[in-house]
Amino acid sequence: MIDMNPTHPHYSLDTLAIRAGMLRSELGEHSEAIYPTISFVYDNAADAAARFAGDKPGYMYSRFTNPSVTIFEDRLAALEGGEACIAVASGMAAIHALAMALTKQGDHIITSGSVFGTTLNLFNQFMPKFGVNCTVVNSVDLAEWKKAVTPATKLLFVETPSNPTADIFDIRGLADIAHSVGAQLVVDNCFCTPILQRPLELGADIVMHSATKHLDGQGRVMGGAIVGSEQLCKETLYAYLRTTGASLSPFNAWVLSKGLELLPLRMRAHSDNALKVAEFLASHPNVAKVNYPFLGSHPQITLAKAQQSGGGAVLSFAVKGGRAEAWKVIDQTQMISITANLGDVKSTITHPATTTHLRMPEAQRLKAGIDQDLLRVAVGLENPDDIISDLAR
Repeated sequence: MIDMNPTHPHYSLDTLAIRAGMLRSELGEHSEAIYPTISFVYDNAADAAARFAGDKPGYMYSRFTNPSVTIFEDRLAALEGGEACIAVASGMAAIHALAMALTKQGDHIITSGSVFGTTLNLFNQFMPKFGVNCTVVNSVDLAEWKKAVTPATKLLFVETPSNPTADIFDIRGLADIAHSVGAQLVVDNCFCTPILQRPLELGADIVMHSATKHLDGQGRVMGGAIVGSEQLCKETLYAYLRTTGASLSPFNAWVLSKGLELLPLRMRAHSDNALKVAEFLASHPNVAKVNYPFLGSHPQITLAKAQQSGGGAVLSFAVKGGRAEAWKVIDQTQMISITANLGDVKSTITHPATTTHLRMPEAQRLKAGIDQDLLRVAVGLENPDDIISDLAR
């Protein structure tokens, strides 16, 4: 393999999205190859022994080393400004790997109440079985996070903007709180991607992605990724992945690498479209509230613009009349896809309280602002006038 990876700091995100992480075989292919192989052949017995002992670099077994996966990992690490990346099978696999590899019995996790519902289920239902407890903070107020910290706290975990209420968390402030007790701040950067927000530059220790969303961008494959220090990714998490096997397939890695090539163009276009849709909804008489970071009425727009270069694709809005009217909006759309996925070039709409956040305890769901009147729209790349017309129906 020939490493064609440009990591020079002067390259823009647009260039890194296309050029970073490139590996070429002796054939000199211009587009990234797919390596659908389980194992790799060694020159001799000594070569095999050296690779498995870690004394010699090289690929061994695709459960934990594959060239197609390496390309995706290196490209995303370059975009996020991290030292390294480790890719896994899904976004939830990434969160699970972090929780299991970075905590032990007696440790403590703090998370916001407005993260993805399945994340809360993992932290609240499954991690306690291993002696790791979780505190949920239903506030963006740093004072509330300071109250939740204990000497046993090892991880602070947030999505910003949050899903689906678009709460904005002060990354620098939370990093300071985490570091005051020797903990690490993990930021789920799924909604913004490194094109609109780079949490590591703001003090976060770890960035994770559901690559299934915007990094792919067309709703084709599952994937997850964690970006951070070399030690975290290539030692701690690598050892965990090698043992537990939440592997990203070579084909999925190839699709995700190709998805990254157009990520800058897509995220900027998503943001432009979403702001137009948000402004339309904010002026509609049957809409009680719109949650979108760059909308003038958002209570944290100043912080959002300090941390992000765009508002992203996802917004939510409350419909007057409760669940019946909210469902009516969904049922009368003709173009927008009724599905719980987001990050697609196709616009999607869902009712979070009965889909993505259904399994959250009702009290937690309500504290997080996910009421029965709330709808989430992931604004795609169709003409924004067509998206607005479909919602206006």
